[in-house]
Amino acid sequence: MTWWTNGIAFLNGLTLFYQTMHQSKHYIKQGRLPLLFLWLFMSIQPYLYGQASMGAGEVKKASQKIERGITKNNADTLANGYFQLAESYYKEGELQKSENYFQKAKKAFEKINDANGIAKSSRGLAQVQEDMNKMPMAKDNYATALVNNIKVGDNANNSLNANDVKRLSLPDSFKLQQGLLSSNVDMAIQNGDTNEIIQNYSRLGNLNLKNGHFSTAITAFNGAYNFSRNNPAQASKLNQLITNAYLQEKDFTNAIATKKNILKEPFVANSSYQQALQTNALADIYLKQNDDSSAISLLNQAYSLSMQHGHTLEAIKSLEKLDSIYKKSERKDHLLELYNSFLSRLPNAISRDSSLVDAKIVAVTEARIKELETDKNIKDELIHKKNVFNYWLMGFLTVLVAFLVLGFYLFKKLRIKNKKIALQSLRREMNPHFIFNSLNSVNQFIAQNNELEANQYLTKFSMLMRMVMQNSKDDFVLLANEVALLKNYLSLEKTRFPEKFDYLINMDNDLLDNEQIFVPSMLIQPFLENAIWHGLRYLENKGKLQLGFVKRDNCMEIRIEDNGIGIAKSKEQKTGNQQQHSSRGMNNTLERIKILNGLYHKHITCTIEDKPSPDQGVIVILSFPLLKNFQP
Repeated sequence: MTWWTNGIAFLNGLTLFYQTMHQSKHYIKQGRLPLLFLWLFMSIQPYLYGQASMGAGEVKKASQKIERGITKNNADTLANGYFQLAESYYKEGELQKSENYFQKAKKAFEKINDANGIAKSSRGLAQVQEDMNKMPMAKDNYATALVNNIKVGDNANNSLNANDVKRLSLPDSFKLQQGLLSSNVDMAIQNGDTNEIIQNYSRLGNLNLKNGHFSTAITAFNGAYNFSRNNPAQASKLNQLITNAYLQEKDFTNAIATKKNILKEPFVANSSYQQALQTNALADIYLKQNDDSSAISLLNQAYSLSMQHGHTLEAIKSLEKLDSIYKKSERKDHLLELYNSFLSRLPNAISRDSSLVDAKIVAVTEARIKELETDKNIKDELIHKKNVFNYWLMGFLTVLVAFLVLGFYLFKKLRIKNKKIALQSLRREMNPHFIFNSLNSVNQFIAQNNELEANQYLTKFSMLMRMVMQNSKDDFVLLANEVALLKNYLSLEKTRFPEKFDYLINMDNDLLDNEQIFVPSMLIQPFLENAIWHGLRYLENKGKLQLGFVKRDNCMEIRIEDNGIGIAKSKEQKTGNQQQHSSRGMNNTLERIKILNGLYHKHITCTIEDKPSPDQGVIVILSFPLLKNFQP
């Protein structure tokens, strides 16, 4: 039965109810609720609950997009219309309909091979199916979303879907579930995705509540609630979740406080429906606490507000609860007064009840969508039967392939050029702290009237700068030139930190004898700088830095070893800014290795690790094929 049919039944029921109530006042005097009222409430309650918060506006907008997609044969518009409608139903808790339209959206996106659309509709479908406890289906759709996220390079949602696939694969591991959901929350906050924040906070709350972690569950539910204030229906449901959690623990004080807090929210204060809904909910808590006096006061408020603004469901809910209280206390006079008031105000309430109008809009909209889908299926079938390949299509495909090949060729050339530009830019990045501190050292020597030291230092510094500029021109330079640069650099650092370290450079004789061996330029210096600045200079005693060049079969291995404080301790002593700077320097170097491998396919590898206990320090190993008479 459609919502509109339910709406007609509701109107007919109210009419019959209104007529019968005038003939049934003697039942009220006897203290018995008319049977017709009970029938009416039970028959229209599901209908009104479905309609109380469902806005017809969003459904109508989505259906218009669907209609445009079908009539104009625009698959993208059609797919997005289905997706928008599915999201609207999901926010309102209409899981069955949401699942149906997410499935249609996914199929529509698959037809146009829209990987991004497939990813988002698959994720939406998975979330609905998880709420419906269809875990195998949900897991499969999270996996589909993950595959398509990878296709479009959507790293943010890629991580979310990967976490959810893992989470549903191991449902019995509480710690794993909690960790993955917490990670999802953090990523959603970082990405500013409110729906994902609410979704994962809610799941985290339910997980903790299920496993007996009450306070953690409340914290998670509050997190979801704080991000849901722009969606009153969603915020209301989350607030009720928190309230129910407190009631489950018999914590009436916090349950009441939770409801009173939502009544102060602007989205409740500006909505007569929300005011009536929350006031009724607050009255329920007082009833559970056996505080009939407070409950009666709140129910009367909710009832008056509902009748005034045409919220029939909330009025009937208030009326039913008041009837129960009055019957229990045998206050027949109040019952009679209550129903007389209801009868006199019912016509006005019905005229103001917008849910009936919304029901008609939604029903007509759904009927229109079904009609359009039927027409489209018939048309598609006819087109399929009559469809033939023609020369124009073949010509178009030929031209398209030619353009794609040309585009791929140009793109590949452009990509190589861009990589070379990026490589050159990264190679020329000299650490500004090193230059600044070098000039400070010169200034210090001058201030101490040590002109000889200043001149020697400045001479070495200028030589190093010339070497850097010279070596920065090429991706690979002669080993002898690179070693000369490194010796100059280490000599400068030794002058600056004379009491902090000694250094030693070792090289195999086979490498010394061959003058035409090439190495990547400016690749070793950042690791030496890192060892000195973030390891050795923090030592209380003098440290040792070793740089070795070893030939292993047809490969060269460069080993940088220090006995500094190590990676972990270095991180502990750095400020946030220092960590960011160090990370950026290392990232630039590793990025250069990645680009060099992409351009020249030389399989350059780099490992960085702390020495095993009890030793301290860091070992960096660079390895690549032996490059003799190299021509880029």
